[in-house]
Amino acid sequence: MIAAKGYAALQTGTVLSPWTFERRALTSHDVLIEILYCGVCHTDLHMIRNDWFPGIFPMVPGHEIVGRVIEAGAHVTKFKVGDLGGVGVMVDACMECEDCRNDQEQFCQVSPVQTYGNLQKDGTPAYGGYSNLIVVREEFVHHIADTLPLEGVAPLLCAGITTYSPLRNWQVGKGHKVAVVGLGGLGHMAVKFAVAFGAEVTVLSTSARKKEAALKLGAHHFVVTTDEEQFKSVQRSFHFIIDTVAADHDINPYIAALKTNGVYINVGMPAKPWSIPSFSLAAGNKVVAGSGAGGLAQTQEMLDFCAEHNIVSDVEVIKIQEIHTAMERLEKGDVLYRFVIDMSSL
Repeated sequence: MIAAKGYAALQTGTVLSPWTFERRALTSHDVLIEILYCGVCHTDLHMIRNDWFPGIFPMVPGHEIVGRVIEAGAHVTKFKVGDLGGVGVMVDACMECEDCRNDQEQFCQVSPVQTYGNLQKDGTPAYGGYSNLIVVREEFVHHIADTLPLEGVAPLLCAGITTYSPLRNWQVGKGHKVAVVGLGGLGHMAVKFAVAFGAEVTVLSTSARKKEAALKLGAHHFVVTTDEEQFKSVQRSFHFIIDTVAADHDINPYIAALKTNGVYINVGMPAKPWSIPSFSLAAGNKVVAGSGAGGLAQTQEMLDFCAEHNIVSDVEVIKIQEIHTAMERLEKGDVLYRFVIDMSSL
């Protein structure tokens, strides 16, 4: 076993505190990564509170990980010591089921292992990136370009792929009008990708103060949804709406902003189920879709695309000791746009 240290929620809903623990020993196909940066995702808040399902505690959150390989198993071919590597929302899967064979390992039907909050195949808990080290099967580590700031790359492993994946899967591009609901960690990446793909992008927000920031990110238009006249002006306007809001909210007014055959894509994952009248979908052949993170191949595609187009997340770097304040600010939406922990502070 490998001695490690990090910050953990020792019980449901407790504040994070320093904790020492053990990582599993390397197998011949594993790499040991020294974690340099880890993003703070809204999922981390949900997980330590058991908002979605019962968690495994103590819990070390974090699934936006960038680091450097410091040891490699005997049969590792993808990485060598000294290489940069990124780890996202999953660290293992069966690699044999239908979804795994179709490059959708995130939906593995047999033995999916999320980066934290899951049991590993050996029956021990998986611990996330709020720590100094992580052991990962080499297939689940991504190559990271050394041309981009690593602190800005870390959130790409979740916020990046979570917004890139549905835009790619629905083939969003030139000629499409896309609206982004919310301008936080996910929303600002959705804007960057949709603009890079050639779409005409509108940000829908309840906060007028975010207009300048949205336009600076590349959005072409900004609509304050609490302004009745502004919101009414974009009804039946969009081919796609990507909803990045994690807080509970009513999506029915936004569905009315879709064109005929429009698609409403949920990536924010609020805890409370939505209530949608069937006629609001039937009147216009509208689709409400969900999307999680992408598979391994698509995640590497996204990272390569970001390296080619100089796309990173806009971040505020913090020390691990500031995580409590960061979590409080994250819940209030007080961050532009992603907190990233400098793990050298651990």
